[in-house]
Amino acid sequence: MSGDARVVAVLGPTNTGKTTYAIERMLGHRTGVIGLPLRLLAREVYDRCVALRGPSVVALVTGEERIVPPRTQYWVCTVEAMPEGMGCDFLAIDEIQLCADPERGHVFTDRLLRSRGLHETLFLGAETMRDPIKALVPEAQYMHRERMSQLVYSGQKKVSRMRPRSAIVGFSVDNVYAIAELIRRQKGGAAVVMGALSPRTRNAQVDMYQNGEVDFLVATDAIGMGLNLDIDHVAFSSLTKFDGRRMRPLAPNELAQIAGRAGRGQKDGTFGVTGDVRPLDDGTAQAIMDHRFTPIQKLQWRNHALQFGTIDALVRSLESPPDHDVLVRAREADDLKSLKTIAESAEVTARCTNGPSVRLLWDVCRVPDFRGISHGEHSNLLDVIFRYLHERGSIPDDWMARQIKRIDRSDGDIDAISKRLAFIRTWTYVAQRKGWTDNLDHWRSETRHVEDRLSDALHEKLTQRFVDRRTSVLLRRLGQKEAMVAEVNDQGEVTVEGEFVGKLDGFRFSQDKGAGAAEAKTIKTAALQALAPHFHLRADRFYNAPDTEIDFTEQGGLMWGSSAVGKLVAGSEPLKPQVEVFVDDVAGPEVAQKVQRRAQHFIDRKIAALFEPLLNMQRDETLSGLAKGFAFRLIENLGVLPRASVADDVKALDQDARGALRKHGIRFGQFTIFMPLLLKPAPTRLRLVLWSLSKNLGEFPESPPPGLVTIPAMTDTADGADIMAGYRNSGERAIRIDMLERLADMLRAEDSRGGFEAKADMLSITGMTLEQFSGLMAGLGYKAEKGEREKVKPAPVVVADATDAPAKAEATEDAAAPTGEDAATPTAEDVPTPEADADAIVAAEATPEAKADQDAPAAEPAETEVFYTFTWGRAPAANRARPNQGGKPRGKGAPGGGKPKGKGKGPRKDGAGGKAQNFSARPPRREKPIDPDNPFAAALMGLKDNK
Repeated sequence: MSGDARVVAVLGPTNTGKTTYAIERMLGHRTGVIGLPLRLLAREVYDRCVALRGPSVVALVTGEERIVPPRTQYWVCTVEAMPEGMGCDFLAIDEIQLCADPERGHVFTDRLLRSRGLHETLFLGAETMRDPIKALVPEAQYMHRERMSQLVYSGQKKVSRMRPRSAIVGFSVDNVYAIAELIRRQKGGAAVVMGALSPRTRNAQVDMYQNGEVDFLVATDAIGMGLNLDIDHVAFSSLTKFDGRRMRPLAPNELAQIAGRAGRGQKDGTFGVTGDVRPLDDGTAQAIMDHRFTPIQKLQWRNHALQFGTIDALVRSLESPPDHDVLVRAREADDLKSLKTIAESAEVTARCTNGPSVRLLWDVCRVPDFRGISHGEHSNLLDVIFRYLHERGSIPDDWMARQIKRIDRSDGDIDAISKRLAFIRTWTYVAQRKGWTDNLDHWRSETRHVEDRLSDALHEKLTQRFVDRRTSVLLRRLGQKEAMVAEVNDQGEVTVEGEFVGKLDGFRFSQDKGAGAAEAKTIKTAALQALAPHFHLRADRFYNAPDTEIDFTEQGGLMWGSSAVGKLVAGSEPLKPQVEVFVDDVAGPEVAQKVQRRAQHFIDRKIAALFEPLLNMQRDETLSGLAKGFAFRLIENLGVLPRASVADDVKALDQDARGALRKHGIRFGQFTIFMPLLLKPAPTRLRLVLWSLSKNLGEFPESPPPGLVTIPAMTDTADGADIMAGYRNSGERAIRIDMLERLADMLRAEDSRGGFEAKADMLSITGMTLEQFSGLMAGLGYKAEKGEREKVKPAPVVVADATDAPAKAEATEDAAAPTGEDAATPTAEDVPTPEADADAIVAAEATPEAKADQDAPAAEPAETEVFYTFTWGRAPAANRARPNQGGKPRGKGAPGGGKPKGKGKGPRKDGAGGKAQNFSARPPRREKPIDPDNPFAAALMGLKDNK
């Protein structure tokens, strides 16, 4: 060491700029080395030096990373990885108070005693190291640096009340994860920093915090070692830690080292406790604020002058006592423990017969136990590595590849990836050792890539688990009290500041269901605030939208496209419903009123268009008296009335009144009084909604599919729903009102007393099978008697020759002769005699055809068919006429009239033997034209032509 070389101890509390001062001093020299306590801090300092001098002159050396450019001038290292004997101009050791650390203290003490720069040496640390340095380095000078900001104790606070830019410190992985999970639910998320993280993962997590993506940091005591973070408050979730052997309380100076991370530069900071931790006593809190701590009395030491003759000599040299009263022998470290374990193997002892072999064994034993599985597992791994190195001179590539391949997987949860990351650190360390592998550059690159992949995967998993970016971003923007930007896509998905928050359906916001209870309030507040201008723009678009974009549902809802914007509610009259709109309160009354006006205009115009005949009748001032009252009843019932319910009113109407009503399209049917125009699908659909509203139904009946003559009976709905749907329940089916009236016209011509069968026209008009038709007729009040009979087969077609032509013609004329009531009375010549029958039989037997008939097999059994005979019966209670109205069909079987008249009967005498009563037939009714829209119109026309 040159005579002008100086040794300076730069001491003081945290946030005094000691590390920054050392970097400036190092870069002022031609060459320099700085040793740092953590590889995370080493990476931070390396990045700062590269930014100032460029990557070509700055090296980074840690146990697991080595970046050494050819023209290196400045070395940034962890304390354990500092190169020795380089003769650099400048040398610095940061956090020198770690000389007292039970685990690593002996390494720092060795650097304190033996590492020097040619021109300048700096020891950076706490004021508590003044006395030990003075005793061991008498030539040292001292520089005290004051903290640049104040550190104030703020007591205990719940995590939920923690202010942004806070760090919560835990001393175990489980504790850190639990706190991070709590903050995610309540505050939107937190970054996680632990010493076990790779630099890549740690930097990614810190960048999230520094960039403001999250406002909270959850960390171990790793943040206490010089990491420069923008922290305003440090909260301790525990005051005890496991030091590798036992749980012990943290000393005030250790608490101060961590608490000092609060406040940066000239900005003051605070510290306190959280969770179940009791508040600090006044003495400890005041000592931390005043930076007054008990001076360090003893430093950990281990002999550096090792003997490599034999394993026993090496162990003795490692366990030799110090020669200074300030120094104490370090407890047995992991490397010494591994050495003793491996040395128990006879094979290893046999191999270590000279200095190089013992030195190699010691180098292998110094591989850190990153995996932390167990001491035995770690020792076994070191044993294998030593055997390969001793036998082959290097670790086999195939064996190394297998070890790395098992680790190179990024699947699994945080714990699984963390374990793999710890495992790869072992092989990263091995790959960094010169001469241990045949292809040094390949394995350094391979292990670095695997660690990077695992680091990225771990960062992603940590972010997924402990960061809700959405809530974090929204909370931050709400705190900034700035206008937030919301975007709504075509599907109604809402994003605020780029984060999905829910969907906008019409004028109501539905937030994302995946949000937890704690974050739901934040999301809704931010979303509704950002959506305020969108509500006004959307209200303007709705107000100017054509009616074709708006519709009502069968349950009374109002839809604008696929969005629900309101619902119909009952008004003062069935034809005057009101509108209740679905608009969030945050949209404001102006938006709600505009939406309500447009929706009311729509439904009013829809009613005016679909119920125009009914409204015209309502406005007809020429109607008076009974006609006006009857019109009111029809309007009140939305254009459809069961005749039985107004039988007295119908009877009271004179022909003039009926004529005035018929001018408005009213049809007086046998069963129903209705307006045919209002039976179309669109008016029917709206009528069911308006009727359901007037009846205050909880569930509205649905409109039947258009075009069906019959549907299943509407039995599970409110009374009268079938009539409002344009149908009438009859048995298990319901028949359309207008088609029922056409069927009634057909039934009027039948003999309902003597019985009749269903005609093809009846089945055709209803579209039913015979069995279904019988059920329908039973619902109308008819009795259906089922029977079977032999099915009549059509006569076989015989091709006759020319000689049979006259007989054929004669037979045809006979077949065409009238039968039944219209047939003429037969003459004596037409009646066959027994003799004629006998002659015919003899003649038949004499022919070959008769002979063949005798030889033919017996005929097959005759087929039978089912038929129904319908007679008028007492009408069901639901269809029965009121008293004095009669329950039997009028005329010849028309439903709803008096007794049926017998068909083809002579004059009937009364029961008292009086004079016969004469009945005169009314003029024949003009046949009703066939409806061309009927799906069976073609078949009906064919039947009509064949009459």
